[in-house]
Amino acid sequence: MSVWNYVVTAHKPTNVTHSCVGNFTGTQELNLIIAKCTPKPMLDVPIYGRIATLELFRPHGEAQDFLFIATERYKFCVLQWDAENSETMGDVSDRIGRPTDNGQIGIIDPDCRLIGLHLYDGLFKVIPFDNKGQLKEAFNIRLEELQVLDIKFLYGCSKPTIVVLYQDNKDARHVKTYEVALKDKDFVEGPWTQNNLDNGADLLIPVPPPLCGVLIIGEETIVYCSASVFKAIPIRPSITKAYGRVDADGSRYLLGDHAGLLHLLVITHEKEKVTGLKIELLGETSIASTISYLDNAFVYIGSSYGDSQLIKIHLQPDVKGSYVEVLERYVNLGPIVDFCVVDLERQGQGQVVTCSGAYKDGSLRIVRNGIGINEQASVELQGIKGMWSLRSSTDDPHDTFLVVSFISETRILAMNLEDELEETEIEGFCSQVQTLFCHDAVYDQLVQVTSSSVRLVSSTSRELRNEWKAPSGFSVNVATANATQVLLATGGGHLVYLEIGDGTLTEVKHAQLEYDISCLDINPIGENPNYSQLAAVGMWTDISVRIFSLPELNLITKEYLGGEIIPRSVLLCSFEGIPYLLCALGDGHLLNFLLNMSTGELTDRKKVSLGTQPITLRTFSSKNTTHVFAASDRPTVIYSSNKKLLYSNVNLKEVSHMCPFNSAAFPDSLAIAKEGDLTIGTIDDIQKLHIRSIPLGEHARRICHQEQSRTFAICSLKYNQSSTDESETHFIRLLDDQTFEFISTYPLDTFEYGCSILSCSFSDDSNVYYCVGTAYVLPEENEPTKGRILVFIVEDGKLQLIAEKETKGAVYSLNAFNGKLLAAINQKIQLYKWMLRDDGTRELQSESGHHGHILALYVQTRGDFIVVGDLMKSISLLIYKHEEGAIEERARDYNANWMSAVEILDDDIYLGAENNFNLFTVRKNSEGATDEERGRLEVVGEYHLGEFVNRFRHGSLVMRLPDSDVGQIPTVIFGTVNGVIGVIASLPHDQYVFLEKLQANLRKIIKGVGGLSHEQWRSFNNEKKTVDAKNFLDGDLIETFLDLNRTRMDDISKAMGVSVEELCKRVEELTRLH
Repeated sequence: MSVWNYVVTAHKPTNVTHSCVGNFTGTQELNLIIAKCTPKPMLDVPIYGRIATLELFRPHGEAQDFLFIATERYKFCVLQWDAENSETMGDVSDRIGRPTDNGQIGIIDPDCRLIGLHLYDGLFKVIPFDNKGQLKEAFNIRLEELQVLDIKFLYGCSKPTIVVLYQDNKDARHVKTYEVALKDKDFVEGPWTQNNLDNGADLLIPVPPPLCGVLIIGEETIVYCSASVFKAIPIRPSITKAYGRVDADGSRYLLGDHAGLLHLLVITHEKEKVTGLKIELLGETSIASTISYLDNAFVYIGSSYGDSQLIKIHLQPDVKGSYVEVLERYVNLGPIVDFCVVDLERQGQGQVVTCSGAYKDGSLRIVRNGIGINEQASVELQGIKGMWSLRSSTDDPHDTFLVVSFISETRILAMNLEDELEETEIEGFCSQVQTLFCHDAVYDQLVQVTSSSVRLVSSTSRELRNEWKAPSGFSVNVATANATQVLLATGGGHLVYLEIGDGTLTEVKHAQLEYDISCLDINPIGENPNYSQLAAVGMWTDISVRIFSLPELNLITKEYLGGEIIPRSVLLCSFEGIPYLLCALGDGHLLNFLLNMSTGELTDRKKVSLGTQPITLRTFSSKNTTHVFAASDRPTVIYSSNKKLLYSNVNLKEVSHMCPFNSAAFPDSLAIAKEGDLTIGTIDDIQKLHIRSIPLGEHARRICHQEQSRTFAICSLKYNQSSTDESETHFIRLLDDQTFEFISTYPLDTFEYGCSILSCSFSDDSNVYYCVGTAYVLPEENEPTKGRILVFIVEDGKLQLIAEKETKGAVYSLNAFNGKLLAAINQKIQLYKWMLRDDGTRELQSESGHHGHILALYVQTRGDFIVVGDLMKSISLLIYKHEEGAIEERARDYNANWMSAVEILDDDIYLGAENNFNLFTVRKNSEGATDEERGRLEVVGEYHLGEFVNRFRHGSLVMRLPDSDVGQIPTVIFGTVNGVIGVIASLPHDQYVFLEKLQANLRKIIKGVGGLSHEQWRSFNNEKKTVDAKNFLDGDLIETFLDLNRTRMDDISKAMGVSVEELCKRVEELTRLH
């Protein structure tokens, strides 16, 4: 049953809605504070609420700024940065009141006498400060103006004064000022008013002293207004979305508009008298939702429709006439309007391809879990058995040689002057045999181990300096070395330890073990980077790993691995200063142990499954940190974060060998041997999710993948911003699924929108088609009265229209259904069958339908069942009856939910998201005693996600290995307006109960910032009711367990009656779901 669900974020929100700049963390530090997204967080704080207002202010006598936050559920808090912590909080919701249409407004008086909030029509809420800067009790003042567009506090007024921009019932726009009389808790008429402004006026910018007054930004004019002055200038038509003040005196402002154009507005003045306004176009940025001028011409542009940016404004324009230079981009996936889950590399790993952004900032984003290798060079080489990189001298920072070993020879590659790899010789090496191991050695030497000998060679003259030969009748099977030591094993369980000097190889110790040796390692992780005091040895027969001391070769620890698979690779390594022993088995399992360097003791054994083939382990470094590369059929990078080991898969098919190759031409690169070739490449950042952006310059709204033609089809629209009229053109576009280039385009009619898209096939027809549902959106109609269903086939990379069917409304949804096509058209569900005409052409023929919805927006099917998400009537369940060829309603949820997405979790449980940012599940009640009971979908789960979900899809971002514990857990991925990609996992009941208890204990220990409650935040909440979350768990909260300090972990472990190790293991497994 999919009743018990675990909700977790795979990609955090990236849509930036608010930002402000000030001295928050210290008097000398300038901070940029951002709501919803943290590009380079000094501190990343989850707030239990959707942020409606974010403002910095500084009460009298304070050296640092305070941060005021109000949430969409009418909670507020004031945060002060403090090494300890201090905060105030409260609730500003009213029992009655109609929430404002234009969103909440929260403002702070410049002299810090009060905070003003406009939350409900006709009311202005005041939270006064006392003279110590503490907040006093709030009160409401009646506001006559019902349609408020903006409210700000004016500067330089003896009493706190607000300026209100409002619209009257004849749609004219005016500005009024009011003084707030704190004693009488009322308004007093203010110093001035201004009537009949630009019809598009919707933003007020209060100007600080000495000028004071206010700027009123319209669509065609900008006005400066104060008690004594009125100045106006015309501008080219634009909708200003955001502004940022440049100077403290407010004489210059940056304005960002809906087309992403950035203007500079200058108030010209003589002393304190305003003489006029000037506006200048600076250039283009992402479409800004917030602009913060940082310092020295650096500006932060926060965006909801594209990537946020850090830009610099130059004094002189570049060749294209732009003054704007983009220095950094902060990826934003929002708004995710649609997405699909595909396995493009065909290796059983889902990638999410999203339709992200809007208007000119529209793009496709390919989101995948794992690390990519960016290929720099490649040569064809078959049968590689091992690889090592060597330097030409001990103190050379770069590698010179790449030694590549084959079954009967060894080749040496080096970079030539043209930065190309070419073959070279190291005369002292034996090149007619396979090399078992190579390493740089002290005193400018190189060491090579073959089956017959160990050779010590000068790295400068490349000549042989010394050789240790294997005893007659024995050959070396496995070997390892570092800069001063060599450890090797010959047949019959002989272990030989040598030390390297200047031109000398000394056999120090020899030990006879009872079984043969399968793998060795002496990677130095102690104090001395060139000498190891421990050796790790993997054994045949008793399947064990042993730790020996060096130079004595005394056995310290023996750990039996269990099972019958031998260790194939062992590695001593250190992550974040903690020593580990990694041990890889021949069947793709990896064990890791904590290693005590002084006693050699192994503890805290953990086992994970990385693949199915033998693994070889190597260390490499990236950005000055050491990581481990596990080469196998599922290559993986092992790294550490917050002192815990993480595994990130590398997006390559099978890799047999890897070694770091840090040459001058290819710094920080890796050499990778895979089927038939040797590749040199750099590695992505070591992190879980990787995002590739395909900018479209237009707004993609629907996407679908077709396996057979290896294409994506999207419905998109382009905004033509010509000066006369803003028109849009809609297209169906075909993209290649590897290059993401447009390969074919089908333009839609004027006013015709693409609403839905599907790849499917029909009964009695082997072809695969793209079906597109459209609507004619005419300006004079409330609801579309006509649309089309278009059926395309991909031939030679082109979209060919095969059939079209006119409909009596918008085709909101299309589903493949029993070899037919199921369409949701306005309030009706319609089923079409695919008919062959006499002349051999095909057409869609209407078969049956079902009325009874307000607007059937979202449809999912399973077998003969149809689940419909309605505009406002929640979820209903229909069934198709084959005998009658009819569709009937079976059950419905009688709650009023305005749906935004639906999905079928299993035969009986359906998942919905609605427009108050909640998730809920309903259950089909087939066992009910009466028709009335069977006709009701029972609500079984409720949860406040705090995100607007646009789409659910079955699938997974991670490799599903059948033998892992999470391999069997079904998951659904969702995408939201804020750019969140999340996962909902349906858990077995016993696991759910366990995690619910863990969540309850975490709630007691982890307190929300600003005293905002986690329990309240996650409670299902809409206009009608607020109820506690049930049958949904907050995975983000549960996974913070891994970041707690040890004492807190112990507290929770005691409360749960489960060891910390077991808790870590169980939560760790959950993190592998995303």
